[in-house]
Amino acid sequence: MPDDADPHDATPRSSATLACDLLVVGSGAGGLAAAVTAAHLGLSVIVVEKESQLGGTTAWSGGWMWIPRNPLARAAGIEEDMARPLAYLRHELGAQFDEARARAFLENGPRMVDFFQRRTALRFIDGNAIPDFHGHTPDASTGGRSVCAAPFDARRLGKHIHQIKPPLPETTLWGMGIASGRELRHFLDARTSPRSAWYVAKRLAAYARDRLLHGRGLRLVNGNALTGALAASAFEAGVQVLVDHAARRLLRHGERVVGAVVESPAGRVRIEASRGVVLACGGFPHDTERLKAMLPHAPTGREHWSAAPRGNTGDGLRLGESVGGHVAGDLAQAAALAPVSLVPRADGSLGHFPHLIERAKPGLIAVRRDGRRFVNEADSYHDFMRGLLAATPSGEPVEAWLVCDSRFIRRFGLGAVKPAPIPHRRMLASGYLKRGRTLAELAAACGIDAAGLVGTIERYNAQARQGCDEDFSKGGTPYNRVQGEARPGLANPCMAPIERGPFHAVKVVAGSLGTFAGLRVDASAHVLDRHGAPIAGLYAAGNDMASVMGGHYPSGGITLGPALTFAWIAAHDAAGAASPSADRRESAPASSPTLSTPEPLFEEPVACTTR
Repeated sequence: MPDDADPHDATPRSSATLACDLLVVGSGAGGLAAAVTAAHLGLSVIVVEKESQLGGTTAWSGGWMWIPRNPLARAAGIEEDMARPLAYLRHELGAQFDEARARAFLENGPRMVDFFQRRTALRFIDGNAIPDFHGHTPDASTGGRSVCAAPFDARRLGKHIHQIKPPLPETTLWGMGIASGRELRHFLDARTSPRSAWYVAKRLAAYARDRLLHGRGLRLVNGNALTGALAASAFEAGVQVLVDHAARRLLRHGERVVGAVVESPAGRVRIEASRGVVLACGGFPHDTERLKAMLPHAPTGREHWSAAPRGNTGDGLRLGESVGGHVAGDLAQAAALAPVSLVPRADGSLGHFPHLIERAKPGLIAVRRDGRRFVNEADSYHDFMRGLLAATPSGEPVEAWLVCDSRFIRRFGLGAVKPAPIPHRRMLASGYLKRGRTLAELAAACGIDAAGLVGTIERYNAQARQGCDEDFSKGGTPYNRVQGEARPGLANPCMAPIERGPFHAVKVVAGSLGTFAGLRVDASAHVLDRHGAPIAGLYAAGNDMASVMGGHYPSGGITLGPALTFAWIAAHDAAGAASPSADRRESAPASSPTLSTPEPLFEEPVACTTR
């Protein structure tokens, strides 16, 4: 019987007690993956989610997972020994490299993909053409280390369809999610390609029909597909999922965690879990006090704008600390940084748009208020923010402007502003989008030094015509170039002159996709106390777990990949089950939906000397 450490807890056990083998707190990818795995291993599982819908940050994400040596890559003939990604991590993580956890992740990631592919509703598409972020680091890969959730038909959710959090509105087209890669290219090409126009027309018609009949789109993509597939798998496996249930306190029997007290719409509920509790509440992106303590650029905790859901307020970290857990304070960075623009909504609130894609497209630069560039805009969102933080003098607001011309915004849009033919009058009227007939006029509208901006763009345009960024090496890595757009007349797929007015700009501020600093865990996802000893019955996954990447960001998908993998590991540990055999884990079913590796999207960069 659990010890009751709270003498004021008067929850009547006879009328407000539930029992299960494993309790999971949080319904993002980590929480749902742990629940589904445990249920398939024979455990009874309860998931509690404090919000009214499932998915957390995962539902708003791109849905990509970094899983080196995954079955889809191997099925496509991409083979590598584990020593290569392990060496890449060792180079990238430096002092934060944790070999035991890195090996556990790399060994079990492919097994996790195989498990979900074979036994659940989740299917994957490959990322065999997606490079690691840092192509100059030894043992970086040009592809084969990523997978993404395949599009998911939400009709499989049945009556639970509206329990899935919809995608982030600012990243959608009228609420419709658009899959990255081939589908996104169809939408960008719809004005010039009849084939793409037909594809887009069919997608919009199907979405309109779904909205009319069901109140939401039924073709889920990206992180929304990952959430939907995991949730459907949980329901089908008999997992009990309770929304609007917030975990308030962990229960212990001796030194072992054996459940939690949960606040529900009907009052307090005790949930007793004989095999333990998995904390997967999404980290602390909206915990002002912890942000203040862990992010130097947010001295009050309010100078940081996360694109994660508002409900991610550090509950899991506080629960873990309450029983002796320890939050890592020595990571290279406490958050998964990303530039974010603040989008005025009709109801007066602000949406947070994470700028992940358009920065690498040809014809855009980023400048500070002095009008000068400060970073390779085509580098990862995390590296972009590191560059902005380094370039911002102490005491100044951390902000920059993304600047482009009329050709760029018609082709790619800019942040929450959609490409042509969708008008952007409302974005101009709200002040989100700034416009000027000349660069000087744009500078005045933004509060940018006009002479600095004009001089910067003159220099940039000269370099763009040569295809050689002498200042920041834009287009200098495979990741840069695959994010750009190769087209005739461009020597560098990430660079084009900015010269055709009117000119446009959107302000970006310091933000993140989530947090890295979580509870310290071992290679089996057990939460550790301050002495490094495991706390019996307590696991952490997702952003409640201290990042296995040590606060570094070596490749896309390094949040969701470890989230699913360590959730899968935790469930096996809680069930006392051995992992699948090597023979099973390395094969992919013949029916696996894969995207074959396309023809190269870029040429090798023009040799240039950087300064």
